[in-house]
Formats: sequence, structure tokens, C-alpha cells
Amino acid sequence: MQAFRLLPSFALAGAALLAAPVYAQVAVHDAWVRAAVPQQKATGAFMRLTAEKDARLVAASSPAAGVTQIHEMKLEGEVMKMRHVPGLDLPAGTPVELKPGGYHIMLMDLKQPVAAGADVPLTLVFEAADGQRQTLQVQAPVRALGAAPAHGHGHGNQR
Repeated sequence: MQAFRLLPSFALAGAALLAAPVYAQVAVHDAWVRAAVPQQKATGAFMRLTAEKDARLVAASSPAAGVTQIHEMKLEGEVMKMRHVPGLDLPAGTPVELKPGGYHIMLMDLKQPVAAGADVPLTLVFEAADGQRQTLQVQAPVRALGAAPAHGHGHGNQR
């Protein structure tokens, strides 16, 4: 399983800066996007996030969608409801699952069909406890509807 570290935005400018201090390292594991059927205008992105220090996922974006938001699906009484949330806490050292039926990244107003076998670029924005923000670029492979999770195969690689 591969994990990728979140580096401060300025560190991405050059290899010499990679040794700069890192304020909120976050590892992304098994990122993937659910394939969409033709004319479907929305889908979800899923992954597991682990922060070394307390952090928060505060935003996401993708050129594949007109609108990208952090969502939560939650059973209220006997009704499953989905809602936009302003962020998702990432407690230090505790893996947080973004998965179908729970927290996820919602990709809405898709610009073109999202087909199995393609990759969807995602930009994730994290905020450390001190307010510092960093971004992480992830290429999430698209899985066919009903495909089994592929844990441990390095999916969700940062490219």
C-alpha cells in the first residue's frame, strides 16, 4: 500500500524545498471514483485519510466536475440523508474513511462521462490546527459500478 505525504504548497516549487518543514502531513490511501452511467451528472470519490497531526479536510476540487464538495450520508430515523459539510476532522494517527454510505467527496455537474479505467484528478485542501493550509494532488482511478474495493494495491496514487 502506498501513502503520499502532504507537503506545504511552497515545497512543491522545487526539489530543494522538499526538506522544508511540513505542518500537517496527510497520507491518502486507496483513492477511487465510482463510474457514472451516461447522462449521470454526479458521482463520488472515496479514500482513506490519515493525518500525522490533527488536521481537517476543508475543500476539494476537480476539473472533472463543475462543483466538488465534502458530503456526509447519515441515517436519520429511517431515512438516509446526504448533506454538504464544511470540513472533515482528521484526528492525529486515526484513519478516516471516505466511503459509500458515509463521508465522501461529491463530484457534481460532471463535465463528461466518468468511465471505468480512467483517472480523475482531485485537489484536496487540508488545514492544520494553526490555520496553515496545504493542497495535495491525487489521481483517483475510476472503478466500475459494483466493483470490489482494491485495498493494498496502491490506488489513489499522487501523480
